[in-house]
Amino acid sequence: MPWTQPSTGQSLPKRSGALVPAALAAGLLIALVAVLVISGHTPEFRGLVQFTPNKGLIAAAAAEVTRIEMRSGHDSVALRREAGGWTIDGTGGPVALPSEIAAHVDLGLRFMHVTEPTREIPAKELSAANFAEFGLDPPASVVVLGASGGTVATASFGVLNPAGVAQYVRLAGAGTVYLMPRHVGTEWQLAGDMVRRLQGQAEHTATSSGASLLLPMSMAQVWAVEIVYAGKLTRFERDAAGSWFRHTGQHSHASAVNAHVADPAQAQLIGAALDAFDQTTVETRAAPAPAEAELTRFGLALPPIIVLLYSRDSSTPLARLELGTAADGFDRYARLAPKGDVVTIAEFEVNRLTALLKAVGAAS
Repeated sequence: MPWTQPSTGQSLPKRSGALVPAALAAGLLIALVAVLVISGHTPEFRGLVQFTPNKGLIAAAAAEVTRIEMRSGHDSVALRREAGGWTIDGTGGPVALPSEIAAHVDLGLRFMHVTEPTREIPAKELSAANFAEFGLDPPASVVVLGASGGTVATASFGVLNPAGVAQYVRLAGAGTVYLMPRHVGTEWQLAGDMVRRLQGQAEHTATSSGASLLLPMSMAQVWAVEIVYAGKLTRFERDAAGSWFRHTGQHSHASAVNAHVADPAQAQLIGAALDAFDQTTVETRAAPAPAEAELTRFGLALPPIIVLLYSRDSSTPLARLELGTAADGFDRYARLAPKGDVVTIAEFEVNRLTALLKAVGAAS
């Protein structure tokens, strides 16, 4: 006997109404395809936010800029783009930028081209006093960009906004003040610091036989340091005021705000040790960029101490310093991984770091 729907006293819902939305959707899809075929492009939806690329401070792409001058206070350094890459001007001869420093220069240019201001303050809303308030009279730093046709832009960088996440910037010849994300100015500060440090070493070497500095940047540009020693990782960071603290167990929170505040006594201790490490010099050069198989004889295949240095707002280290075994009673092998030469530095420089770890309770 064939199966029949049992009677429930209720009629089944009509399906014709459910087919209407599906039919409308299919019709809309057919219409969109027709518009695409006829016009060759998708229709414009005016309610959507349109993506507009390259709405940064300058219209010129990074590759178009061939000259850069970076000023900070009384310090100034100039770069010129040659066929082989960036070189430093004014050192008595061309000094080529290493690829790791040139990468920061190119990144600064790209940020200027693609990073959109978070706010624009037009001239009509500004007074002469505002420029001093924004740190633009005088500016904290200036970057001048040039190309074959002349100056592309002169950007003056001021102070951070009260929230500390953006920086006031002004372009020469324009009354507008821009509020730019902090990383734009930070990248230029870092690039300028690294170039000036390299320029200073080149000039010093040209006039004397002095040794070069170990680190490619000054500690002023470093906002976090990680030290791996005796199987433990210790991290030091700067708070909003720039003071150092050990990240775990040696800091407090103020006013229930999720922000680290350094202990003054420990900040001074950590800062003194790291500032001294800033001036570490290379004693000798033991081996140029050795292969992995050669690292064992320097104690660098499994280095007993690793130091990672980070810039502000970055999770990628600026430098990875590996410290190996003793070269003799007074020196220690070291290298900037992964491609740096094996050099020697004074043993007391290494002892300063391990003493710091012991002083903050991070090493036994």
